[in-house]
Amino acid sequence: MDITIQTTFLPHDDPDTSLAFYRDTLGFEVRNDVGQGTMRWITVGPASQPGTSILLAPPAADPGITDDERRTIAEMMAKGTYGWIMLATADLDGTFDRVQASGAEVAQEPTEQPWGMRDCAFRDPAGNLIRINELR
Repeated sequence: MDITIQTTFLPHDDPDTSLAFYRDTLGFEVRNDVGQGTMRWITVGPASQPGTSILLAPPAADPGITDDERRTIAEMMAKGTYGWIMLATADLDGTFDRVQASGAEVAQEPTEQPWGMRDCAFRDPAGNLIRINELR
């Protein structure tokens, strides 16, 4: 089998702020932007990986989700426990400095982890945890 990762999902609660973070702070290109208001689906990704994208989407747009589930999702997003993604860079310190300078919420400064990985972490505007690993 030859299976690839095409798209992964991260929720947003403010499409313009999320778009600015992924486009302007992380430098991702915008691949698609459909819908309007809070019901926007925005696809972004690194220019060097045209086949891999992140879909920034409203978290509870599915009509099958109950009001209780919507409240739970909103609470989890507020705590930063609903969505997360791991990214990687060869220049962890430079990337950390650029993302921190943008005003993004720092969850962890660059750290050598006990399992051998060096990484850092931020929260995007929707509260999603963005871990960035150092490529070695």
